[in-house]
Amino acid sequence: MSLLQQIKSKALELGFSACGIAPSYEASSEAEYFDKWIAAGNNAGMEYMRNHREIRLNPDGLVPGAKSVISVALNYYPKTRRPEEEPHIAYYAYGKDYHIVVKDMLRQLWKEILPLYTGDKKPEARVFTDSAPILERYWAWRAGLGWIGKNTNLIIPGKGSFFFLGEIITTWEIDEYDSPIPSKCGNCRHCLDACPTNALTKERVLNANRCLSYLTIEHRGEFPSGISNLLGNRIYGCDTCQKVCPWNRFASPTNIDDFSPSEELLSLSKENLQSFSKEDYNRVFAKSAVKRAKYEGLMRTVGIYLNNDQH
Repeated sequence: MSLLQQIKSKALELGFSACGIAPSYEASSEAEYFDKWIAAGNNAGMEYMRNHREIRLNPDGLVPGAKSVISVALNYYPKTRRPEEEPHIAYYAYGKDYHIVVKDMLRQLWKEILPLYTGDKKPEARVFTDSAPILERYWAWRAGLGWIGKNTNLIIPGKGSFFFLGEIITTWEIDEYDSPIPSKCGNCRHCLDACPTNALTKERVLNANRCLSYLTIEHRGEFPSGISNLLGNRIYGCDTCQKVCPWNRFASPTNIDDFSPSEELLSLSKENLQSFSKEDYNRVFAKSAVKRAKYEGLMRTVGIYLNNDQH
């Protein structure tokens, strides 16, 4: 096997669903798109998206002398899902916080592939998953994992989009690299039509000011005018644009035990939430990404949901 194939094989052995490698360089083709997106205010209250622009567009800012970006995808599609009629929690937050799981697996991958290196000076590397200014979906696309769909998610052919992404940025120059694959969305616009708030303003453009995923997780304070009544039963995140994507008919349950939901999370009901204390929150979501919203943020959203449900 080539070095490229050996690295990808190690990733799959560890449990990653896909792996590819792209040469590291300045992503100048993305600069215009990114700048327009920011200029339009589509980042909403995520001011950190304005920071570190040069680093975001060039992995060299994270690992000086970067030569390669190893991209991986890890399946989180749950075996067991909460009933559709109950308060919705985004599938990605069902289990243990993915930042911990993916980073631990990436460190293990680096440990296992390093003996394949035959050069003189040991290469430098850092691991990331949604934790630094890096264009994760862009690099996953460049590494041939899939394409960026009209809903802005990375779609892996034959597998769908319920995946966490992670990267190893390294000074290791691989002798060959993967190539991007073209979009297979075709004329489909299920995601754009199904978005409850029209946050997908056009293909591959998401306005976070209207996105229920952003509003229920990142946003602090009240919802923008006219959005509250569109919440439905979503109390943390929104999977709608993924659920309607035809490619997700190929989604298969994750085999990562850390992503399995607890019985208490699965059985959390509207009735439970009416008297959901901070102690309940800390217990049910002890190691969950739901902690991102904080107790106050979650209960603000729960309050909107319960109020809507009474009308």
